[in-house]
Amino acid sequence: VQILSKGELQVSDKERHTQLEQMFRDIATIVADKCVNPDTKRPYTVILIERAMKDIHYSVKPHKSTKQQALEVIRQLKETMQIERAHMRLRFILPAKEGKKLKEKLKPLIKVIESEDFHEQLEIV
Repeated sequence: VQILSKGELQVSDKERHTQLEQMFRDIATIVADKCVNPDTKRPYTVILIERAMKDIHYSVKPHKSTKQQALEVIRQLKETMQIERAHMRLRFILPAKEGKKLKEKLKPLIKVIESEDFHEQLEIV
């Protein structure tokens, strides 16, 4: 009973290796989804990110989340390659009454305003 409640599950080398490989792939996928080449503004492929991770000798930490590790990888890859976070494209629909006030608060957070429409409500893309 004590072994069942306090013991740890033994994992074989093969299982551990497979799990780490899967985490490595997941991290590369997250990085590829969130980043672009700043010159072309086009996304990198997962295979290219995996290769870059191997080049910087990145080792997966099994007890850290893949998302945390992906952010770490992005910081490390910035030192060796052209990579930056992709910008989000958002659409705000604000009520007419608060539109102007909210727009002033949002402006410092917005990099580029594609379009702005003000009829019954304020719409910013």
